Amino acid sequence: MAQHHVVIVGGGFAGLAAAKALGNRNVQVTLIDRRNFHLFQPLLYQVATGGLSPADICAPIRAVVRSYKNIRTILAEVTGFDLAGKKVLLADGELGFDSLLVAAGARHHYFGNEQWEPLAPGLKTIEDATAIRRKILWAFESAERETDLEKRLAWLTFVVVGGGPTGVELAGALGEIANDTLKEDFRTCRPEESRILLLDAGDKILSNFPPDLAEAAEKALLQLGVRCLNRRYVTAVDEDGVTIRLKDSGTSDRIASKTVIWAAGVKGSPLAASLAESAGLVADRAGRVPVTGDCSLAGFPNVFALGDMAAFAGADGNMLPGVAPVAMQQGPYVAKLILNRLANRTTEPFRYTDKGNLATIGRHSAIADFGTFHATGLVAWVLWLFIHLMFLVGFQNRLQVLTHWAFQYISFNRNARLITANALTPTQHKGT
Repeated sequence: MAQHHVVIVGGGFAGLAAAKALGNRNVQVTLIDRRNFHLFQPLLYQVATGGLSPADICAPIRAVVRSYKNIRTILAEVTGFDLAGKKVLLADGELGFDSLLVAAGARHHYFGNEQWEPLAPGLKTIEDATAIRRKILWAFESAERETDLEKRLAWLTFVVVGGGPTGVELAGALGEIANDTLKEDFRTCRPEESRILLLDAGDKILSNFPPDLAEAAEKALLQLGVRCLNRRYVTAVDEDGVTIRLKDSGTSDRIASKTVIWAAGVKGSPLAASLAESAGLVADRAGRVPVTGDCSLAGFPNVFALGDMAAFAGADGNMLPGVAPVAMQQGPYVAKLILNRLANRTTEPFRYTDKGNLATIGRHSAIADFGTFHATGLVAWVLWLFIHLMFLVGFQNRLQVLTHWAFQYISFNRNARLITANALTPTQHKGT
């Protein structure tokens, strides 16, 4: 009898964790991804702000799973699914399965305003990170050459839309770049005079953190020169800035800025809608596939959606957040469920264990929420460093990142602040 064939779509946190849990077990595993590397997304903002290089937070998938002889890795583009026929549809063929795990992640959510994406890029891929890095550094270069003071201010105004962890970490890093890294590098413009604005539609930033920690984060950002503008909605984005509406009064305001970065929301990968359609289901407003208590799709107990693209209701009835810890717990759970089924054993429904939340604001400043234990400042920052190093894939990556962080802490320098596009004029760089 042929071995049970498990196909995993996506080499992110959920897919890779599931593959490793099935490694060297009595099943055949095929891991499909359109990239040949695993990306540690929580540190993407450090690539975008020149603190780390892309290779520091990526690990070749084949190297990660090479010791598991039952795992085959395929570099391919998944275009759809034939769940009734138990087939994954590829751009250049198809692949049969007995069990299917789809963990294709998420993309930016512009809430129906996709035309804003070229003007306000989000942060989900290495390409996004290097494009944002180029956009940030080009703004300072353009300000150095601009003689009109009003136009120079627009180049030195940075708008981050979204006050979640990604937006806070990006804004904090921008504050460090302006106040420390680039302070002595220019002769005409003064980077420390930059305006860094963090916009959020909610009453406070970091709404998933307790109020005391969110308040501490806002104070830490203010020390870095970051101004938090809460209860503001973005109503328009163009090459010269953003238009915002105040939630309370409904009045509009205009912010002149050449650098707008989007961190306001995510939605499921396009493969989520394709998977839902094939199963006769409807994706939710955030583009996620509804799943049952064991992460499978209703009517298809052998098909699972994991991580950011799955709409899974937690114990409190709310949907689990699209964060790495959820994905890293769902992957091994589904792997265990498959192995239990093959051994005629039952498996309890999935339950997410929230081990806490962390967010870093800047140099030796962070917040940590571990239920009854809250930490801010240096203690939280050390915890953040340790946990992120621990979850990086591969010893070499951990060593590289630790070395870069140590050098950056001592020198206030960011060695990876490279503009990797051609040396174009400011006019040619519009909208990049």
